[in-house]
Amino acid sequence: MRSPFRVVIITGASSGLGASLAKAYAGSQVALGLLGRNCQRLSATARACEVKGATVSVAAVDVADAAAMATFLRQFDREYPVDLLIANAGTSAGPDPDCPCEGIDAATRQVRVNLLGAINTIEPLLPEFCLRGHGRIAVVASIAAYRGLPYSPGYCASKAGLRAYAEGLRPRLEPRGIGVTIVCPGFFDSPMTDRFEGPTPLRLSVDDARIIKRGIDRGRRRVAFPWPLVLGLQFCDVAPAIIGDAILRRYRFRIRSI
Repeated sequence: MRSPFRVVIITGASSGLGASLAKAYAGSQVALGLLGRNCQRLSATARACEVKGATVSVAAVDVADAAAMATFLRQFDREYPVDLLIANAGTSAGPDPDCPCEGIDAATRQVRVNLLGAINTIEPLLPEFCLRGHGRIAVVASIAAYRGLPYSPGYCASKAGLRAYAEGLRPRLEPRGIGVTIVCPGFFDSPMTDRFEGPTPLRLSVDDARIIKRGIDRGRRRVAFPWPLVLGLQFCDVAPAIIGDAILRRYRFRIRSI
């Protein structure tokens, strides 16, 4: 299925899911704006997209830097009016299994990147999207947005906040012709997941990015998978807290620091 989108911006495009989405959208007559922090990996993604015929602009920008993000996004949009914006950049951390606290710095960094970074990605282009009266915004949250997990409270909080932010945007923007897709995937093969020490059930290949692309291209409001994990976490959320806590406490987990 050919994508209806011709100009696409993707954050976190230097590796993992973001790089796979960039390659999936690359093609002739497609302009890509790719953002990431690792220049070497970002350049590799750009070259792979150019081989497929895409016109590519890259920027080594931290999504937490609101001013730098706004500058790149507006400049790119003036040259290539954006019709799909994918806020994908993210980071993770977590406490050691036997440590009760995650630490202010780690928790704050995750909220700054995962939640505020997405807001920094979306807000600068909203006026232009609304003026044009069409386009789509996709945010990559996580199944962790459905229930706080004891091994990654800061990460879950940031993704839950992102999901709520995008759910709030959607009914405001749809009457203006702008769609919003919220993506809540499970574990993907990526440098982030490689730092997890513990079970990563139903882990997906980055090639499964096609599931996300298909959902975005079809205008779905939500794309959440794999279903066993989605339903499991939703159950832990709606069940009495004592039951949900007991289930999740059994999974001891650690996320290695970068």
